[in-house]
Amino acid sequence: MKVFDNTTKNIFLASWVWVNQPEINKTDSQPLPSSTSPARRDLLKPLRRWVDSIELRDRQFAHRLCQLIPSQCPFERDIKAFGKTWLHIPPLCKLNPLYEEVVSLRFRALCYLADECGEDVSQYC
Repeated sequence: MKVFDNTTKNIFLASWVWVNQPEINKTDSQPLPSSTSPARRDLLKPLRRWVDSIELRDRQFAHRLCQLIPSQCPFERDIKAFGKTWLHIPPLCKLNPLYEEVVSLRFRALCYLADECGEDVSQYC
Protein backbone atom coordinates (compact mmCIF):
# COMPACT_ATOMS: atom_id res chain seq x y z
CA MET A 1 0.00 0.00 0.00
CA LYS A 2 1.39 3.38 -1.00
CA VAL A 3 0.85 6.63 0.81
CA PHE A 4 0.13 8.41 -2.46
CA ASP A 5 -3.03 6.32 -2.97
CA ASN A 6 -4.55 7.56 0.29
CA THR A 7 -3.81 11.28 -0.01
CA THR A 8 -5.90 13.88 -1.77
CA LYS A 9 -4.86 14.64 -5.27
CA ASN A 10 -6.21 18.17 -5.32
CA ILE A 11 -4.60 20.93 -3.31
CA PHE A 12 -6.70 23.97 -2.59
CA LEU A 13 -5.05 27.35 -2.03
CA ALA A 14 -7.02 29.92 -0.16
CA SER A 15 -6.17 33.57 0.21
CA TRP A 16 -7.89 36.85 0.84
CA VAL A 17 -8.10 39.22 -2.08
CA TRP A 18 -9.65 42.67 -2.15
CA VAL A 19 -11.85 43.00 -5.21
CA ASN A 20 -12.09 46.79 -5.23
CA GLN A 21 -8.75 47.91 -3.90
CA PRO A 22 -8.41 51.67 -3.48
CA GLU A 23 -5.43 53.15 -5.23
CA ILE A 24 -2.67 54.25 -2.91
CA ASN A 25 -1.28 57.67 -3.59
CA LYS A 26 2.48 57.32 -3.51
CA THR A 27 3.08 61.02 -2.86
CA ASP A 28 1.29 60.87 0.52
CA SER A 29 3.66 58.37 2.06
CA GLN A 30 6.59 59.65 4.09
CA PRO A 31 9.79 57.72 4.70
CA LEU A 32 10.31 56.20 8.12
CA PRO A 33 12.90 57.91 10.28
CA SER A 34 16.21 56.09 10.17
CA SER A 35 17.71 54.76 13.38
CA THR A 36 20.98 56.55 12.67
CA SER A 37 19.44 59.99 12.60
CA PRO A 38 21.02 62.61 14.85
CA ALA A 39 17.83 62.83 16.92
CA ARG A 40 18.27 59.21 18.12
CA ARG A 41 21.70 59.56 19.69
CA ASP A 42 22.47 57.52 22.76
CA LEU A 43 22.97 60.06 25.50
CA LEU A 44 24.24 57.44 27.95
CA LYS A 45 26.92 56.10 25.64
CA PRO A 46 29.82 57.86 27.45
CA LEU A 47 28.62 56.44 30.77
CA ARG A 48 28.26 52.97 29.23
CA ARG A 49 31.81 53.16 27.88
CA TRP A 50 33.11 54.29 31.27
CA VAL A 51 31.45 51.36 33.09
CA ASP A 52 32.77 48.94 30.44
CA SER A 53 36.28 50.36 30.73
CA ILE A 54 36.60 49.81 34.49
CA GLU A 55 39.53 47.46 35.04
CA LEU A 56 39.65 45.21 38.06
CA ARG A 57 43.08 45.09 39.67
CA ASP A 58 42.17 45.18 43.34
CA ARG A 59 40.72 42.27 45.29
CA GLN A 60 38.83 44.48 47.77
CA PHE A 61 37.27 46.53 44.97
CA ALA A 62 36.07 43.36 43.26
CA HIS A 63 34.58 42.13 46.55
CA ARG A 64 32.78 45.46 47.03
CA LEU A 65 31.33 45.29 43.52
CA CYS A 66 30.06 41.76 44.09
CA GLN A 67 28.44 42.84 47.36
CA LEU A 68 26.87 46.02 45.96
CA ILE A 69 25.53 44.65 42.67
CA PRO A 70 22.82 42.04 43.37
CA SER A 71 22.73 38.76 41.47
CA GLN A 72 18.94 39.00 41.06
CA CYS A 73 16.58 41.91 40.72
CA PRO A 74 15.78 43.08 44.26
CA PHE A 75 12.48 44.66 43.21
CA GLU A 76 10.70 41.47 42.10
CA ARG A 77 8.11 40.58 44.73
CA ASP A 78 5.02 38.48 45.31
CA ILE A 79 2.44 40.17 47.51
CA LYS A 80 0.76 37.45 49.55
CA ALA A 81 -2.12 37.65 51.97
CA PHE A 82 -4.15 34.87 53.58
CA GLY A 83 -2.03 32.21 51.88
CA LYS A 84 -2.72 33.48 48.33
CA THR A 85 -0.61 35.50 45.94
CA TRP A 86 -2.55 38.69 45.21
CA LEU A 87 -0.02 40.67 43.21
CA HIS A 88 3.23 39.94 41.41
CA ILE A 89 5.67 42.80 40.85
CA PRO A 90 7.88 41.90 37.88
CA PRO A 91 11.63 42.50 37.86
CA LEU A 92 12.19 46.17 37.14
CA CYS A 93 15.96 46.03 36.65
CA LYS A 94 15.57 45.67 32.89
CA LEU A 95 14.21 49.22 32.86
CA ASN A 96 17.61 50.48 34.01
CA PRO A 97 19.40 51.80 30.90
CA LEU A 98 22.76 50.65 32.30
CA TYR A 99 21.57 47.21 33.41
CA GLU A 100 23.65 45.19 30.92
CA GLU A 101 26.84 47.10 31.71
CA VAL A 102 26.41 46.80 35.48
CA VAL A 103 25.69 43.07 35.30
CA SER A 104 28.70 42.65 33.03
CA LEU A 105 30.86 44.52 35.56
CA ARG A 106 29.68 42.18 38.34
CA PHE A 107 30.46 39.17 36.17
CA ARG A 108 33.95 40.50 35.43
CA ALA A 109 34.50 41.03 39.16
CA LEU A 110 33.45 37.44 39.87
CA CYS A 111 35.74 36.14 37.14
CA TYR A 112 38.63 38.23 38.50
CA LEU A 113 38.15 36.84 41.99
CA ALA A 114 37.84 33.25 40.75
CA ASP A 115 40.52 33.22 38.04
CA GLU A 116 43.14 35.75 39.13
CA CYS A 117 42.80 35.57 42.91
CA GLY A 118 41.78 31.91 43.17
CA GLU A 119 38.95 32.63 45.62
CA ASP A 120 35.67 30.81 46.09
CA VAL A 121 32.87 33.04 44.74
CA SER A 122 29.97 30.77 45.68
CA GLN A 123 28.99 33.21 48.44
CA TYR A 124 28.01 35.76 45.76
CA CYS A 125 25.90 33.41 43.64
